[in-house]
Amino acid sequence: MAEQEKLRIDKYLWAIRLFKTRTLATEACKAGRIKFNGQNLKASAVVKVGEVYQVSKGIEKKLIEVVELLHNRVEAKIAVTKYKDITPLEETHAYKSAFHAPMLKRDRGTGRPTKKDRRDIDDLTNT
Repeated sequence: MAEQEKLRIDKYLWAIRLFKTRTLATEACKAGRIKFNGQNLKASAVVKVGEVYQVSKGIEKKLIEVVELLHNRVEAKIAVTKYKDITPLEETHAYKSAFHAPMLKRDRGTGRPTKKDRRDIDDLTNT
């Protein structure tokens, strides 16, 4: 029974529905987007209840605490109960505000921006 209790991090992240496929979870581990105590994790790292992992998906960063081990993928309502999202509110707010930032658009048919146009656009976006 002790063998059944060992659970890989890639399988856990897939089972709690943070990643659509187990392959994506494995690739995230290889790319260094899954961390424990600031250290990158391999996909084969063993998950333990109570540990806190930092998961980066795109611009979204989450801190999740393992509440219960989950070996197989289940429906979302059940999966959400197996971990606790302890991401600080400031970080979640920063993630959401990126989608509400004003979008700069150029009129169609105006052609490619000149060097001066590019500098003006950069000045607007970097303020």
